[in-house]
Amino acid sequence: MCGAAKLLRLLQGCNSMDRLRKIHAQVLLQGYHGHPAVSAKLLSFCATSAAGDLAYARLLFSGILRPTTDHWNALIRGSSRSPAPLDALSLYNAMMRRASSRPDAFTFSFLLKACALAKADPKCREAHASIVHSGLSSHVIVGTNLVRAYADNGSIDEARRVFDEIPDKDLVAWNSMISSFCHAGLHEDALKVYDRMRQSGVGLDEFTAVGLLSSCAHLGALGFGVRICKFAEENGFLRRNVFVGNALIDMYAKCGRLDEARRVFDGMRRRDNFTWNSMINGLGIHGHADKAILLFQRMLMAGVRPNSISFLGLLTACSHHGLVDDGLKYFQRMGSAYNIKPDLKHYGCMVDMYGRAGKLDEALEFIHSSPFKDDPVLWRMLLSASRIHGSVVMGEIAIQNLIEMSANNAGDCVLLSDIYEHAGDSQGVARMRKMVKDQGIKTTPGWSWIEIHGEVRKFVVGDTSHAESEEIYKKLEEMISRAASLGYAMERSAEWLENFVDSTTDYHSEMLAIALGLLRTPKGTSLRIVKNLRVCKACHSLTKYASRIYDREIVVRDRVRFHHFKEGICSCNDYW
Repeated sequence: MCGAAKLLRLLQGCNSMDRLRKIHAQVLLQGYHGHPAVSAKLLSFCATSAAGDLAYARLLFSGILRPTTDHWNALIRGSSRSPAPLDALSLYNAMMRRASSRPDAFTFSFLLKACALAKADPKCREAHASIVHSGLSSHVIVGTNLVRAYADNGSIDEARRVFDEIPDKDLVAWNSMISSFCHAGLHEDALKVYDRMRQSGVGLDEFTAVGLLSSCAHLGALGFGVRICKFAEENGFLRRNVFVGNALIDMYAKCGRLDEARRVFDGMRRRDNFTWNSMINGLGIHGHADKAILLFQRMLMAGVRPNSISFLGLLTACSHHGLVDDGLKYFQRMGSAYNIKPDLKHYGCMVDMYGRAGKLDEALEFIHSSPFKDDPVLWRMLLSASRIHGSVVMGEIAIQNLIEMSANNAGDCVLLSDIYEHAGDSQGVARMRKMVKDQGIKTTPGWSWIEIHGEVRKFVVGDTSHAESEEIYKKLEEMISRAASLGYAMERSAEWLENFVDSTTDYHSEMLAIALGLLRTPKGTSLRIVKNLRVCKACHSLTKYASRIYDREIVVRDRVRFHHFKEGICSCNDYW
């Protein structure tokens, strides 16, 4: 006769449901189905093991007369990771109605994971109240899962408050908060959390590095990213973890350092699909189409199957370099050779590609034939292309479609207004002004980031919130004065919303950031700016003069492209 100890040993070595069923049969034959430890082990394998069967676990659970906390935990955990995480919430509710067992730290941790996956914010808040009532609010594992659950439900302020209240934060808790800020787009906050983490004496690991490098990429914080890179190389992260290498490639590319991105890529012993994609996309956003295509061919020769992101990088590169035929070939190959269905971003690249090449009729035809013809993104790209080539007809077609979708914004009116101005149509400019005024259309607030001595500083238009504001404005006025002596004329064109808003003192955010960079960094230091909107003509022109006057390399990454300014010349040759 098998004893409970022997049955538990058999269950410990179980690795398949076939074996589990045989052991279960022995449990029933020997009368141990009511033994708490044996039934809990049976249930745990079925509910939580990769080789288990959640339906079988539910059957087992239904036969337990007085389930313990361990029984409930096994089934709640398994359900929280299933395609139906709401089942975990129902099980928790059933557990709370039974007096035979009470939730513990594991119960709440599994429940919170289900709340995160199911986007069940009300249940998350209810669980939070129960956690406080149970005296587990200072439990680091429960607190960490509560942070994740709130963040995944979009309640980032609550996540921040819970995190701050955890008394003894471990590395996982710090990483969770950094990751939560990254996913919420609060990249400045992510870097600030790392500063607190460092002051607390907690070291970083690969997960920290990946999260921080992602934030550095978004902020253009090259100096910060370089320090993370050095630490990662010294501690073997690059050898052990391919994700760190991928994040480094992405960070360097988005900070304008393709040479360093390529160095990391070439030095990686192991590469996955994301590695190749990161490098191809890096080349693509900088307009190096030939190199992106060659790397894509190397990727195929290495036996790595491309995905939709691979083709997005290729199409971006072809678009920036004017390779319409190549771009169309790769767009068609997505479906014909790899059975990849193009999404909105791929169609957007194609419209952008036709538009940049001046093939506006083809761009319009492509939009009409696409499954996304009712998406404002494509029409906005056609409008931008119409501005580049001064096509009033296409510009009016694009904005009419945006108006019909109720998707037009102030930026769209600015674009068409600029087209009208270049065509000498003052009535068209007046109509756009009137539309914005009468309909109360709002423009997207512009902001820029610059990293100064490891600290990321943010500026908005006409910003006076910085301690150095007086110095910044004096420096900017000096810059304008010196540029004017060389031929710069401050423009007040049809970019009447994206340019100086109310007066000539409401300077754009990137110019304020550049002024601070000139004030606070040594001569010869490159200035790197990230802007959420497109750089306007006035700022583009003034930045060219600034790079010449102060002998600085100035790199501006806006929502459209990279602009490398050096010695009065921009890499994009022409603003358009």
